[in-house]
Amino acid sequence: MTTWNDMQKLRRKLRQEGAGMTVRRLGHRVARWVDNRVDSDALAFPLLAEDIGWDPGPTRPARPLPAPLPADGGTGLHLGWVCVPPAVGSGGHTTLFRMVQMAERRGHRCTLFLYDRADTSVDHHEATIRRGWPGLQAEIRSARPAITGVDAIVAGSWETAHVVLSRAAESIPTYYFIQDYEPFFSPRGPLWTLAEQSYHLGLTTIALGEMVAGCLRDFAHVEPDLVVPFGCDTDTYGLTEAGEEPGERRGVVFYAKPGAARRGYALGRDALRLFHTAHPEVPIHAVGDTGAGGLGFDAISHGSLTPSDLNLLYNTVQAGLALSFTNISLVAEEMLAAGVVPVINESAMARADLPQPGPVWAVPTPQGVADALWATVSEPRSGADLRRLSHSARQGWDPTADRVVDFITRTVDPGPVDPQPADPRPADMVGARTGAL
Repeated sequence: MTTWNDMQKLRRKLRQEGAGMTVRRLGHRVARWVDNRVDSDALAFPLLAEDIGWDPGPTRPARPLPAPLPADGGTGLHLGWVCVPPAVGSGGHTTLFRMVQMAERRGHRCTLFLYDRADTSVDHHEATIRRGWPGLQAEIRSARPAITGVDAIVAGSWETAHVVLSRAAESIPTYYFIQDYEPFFSPRGPLWTLAEQSYHLGLTTIALGEMVAGCLRDFAHVEPDLVVPFGCDTDTYGLTEAGEEPGERRGVVFYAKPGAARRGYALGRDALRLFHTAHPEVPIHAVGDTGAGGLGFDAISHGSLTPSDLNLLYNTVQAGLALSFTNISLVAEEMLAAGVVPVINESAMARADLPQPGPVWAVPTPQGVADALWATVSEPRSGADLRRLSHSARQGWDPTADRVVDFITRTVDPGPVDPQPADPRPADMVGARTGAL
């Protein structure tokens, strides 16, 4: 029987994701339940067949960088940014939208093109974006049937790199803002292959951080056109007056993301279970999605918090789990800014973009992480230590966003705006630029 909590959870999903995306998720589960009588893989697949980019192989000529603007960089471009619809709090969308807001501050007009395979109402997604990112001024449109009317286009994920290729005229300069090496998000199979293929579609690549740049070189054999450093939202995350007092801090915090294997939810849960058994007097705070049954031990569950409320919580604890098995999580440096010692699984990939002292690197086993947590919370720290931790975080995202926007504006020839085509899929784009693997 459906419980009241189940109904409330479904209502939250509908509000956050929209009916189309939620129904697709439920459809996938139902399809599995009826023993594959429905093509469940098709329900969950993130792209329509016609939006799969086609790479004919090594003979494909690399798309050159667009003609540079005059030395002053030019102003007044219309930039299109392509992404999948976000849920409030999405870290990847937040980072992409920081680039959009920098472009807006520098006088460029911006439009978000949302690619939703379920074709949920753009109005619904716009309401989510306006609620979650109120500072964003960009117009919001669907990427279907076509992406038109802009001077340049920026893809924000592997799916949208394919969409840019299939739904935009070839005359429009295209960029790809890469925040992680996304083949790692899926098991070896079609999604892995399509994610890796996205780096070979001829878009101008902008890599966020050294880990992404290194993976592009080592695994995809692609040299990024621009590499920009990580930032940290120090406008939101920092020491409070109470947080500067070591005696006011106690316990650990866990940012739970069970839907993203790369964020190590199961490892964090099992490590905290061992930690709680050995040190039941230390409070454990859980933020995010801990599931209907919680973590299986006594923890203080806060659910989803706004960034400002999360910063207040951070200022009450000593350590936090910031696990990541690909690119470093933004959570790690936000914890540092708030005077929290992030405990992170030992990983060369995660270390690539968090070189400063302060984090504790743990053996990536439940016992290894639990031991690192105890070593961290049992170590006395002074107010000066907390201030050093906070100051070690990179200050703001503006330097990164400024470099991204400067690169785009200095490499785009504005020219005439691409007109709206009579046929949203021009004949010269069909077959020549898309196709199934």
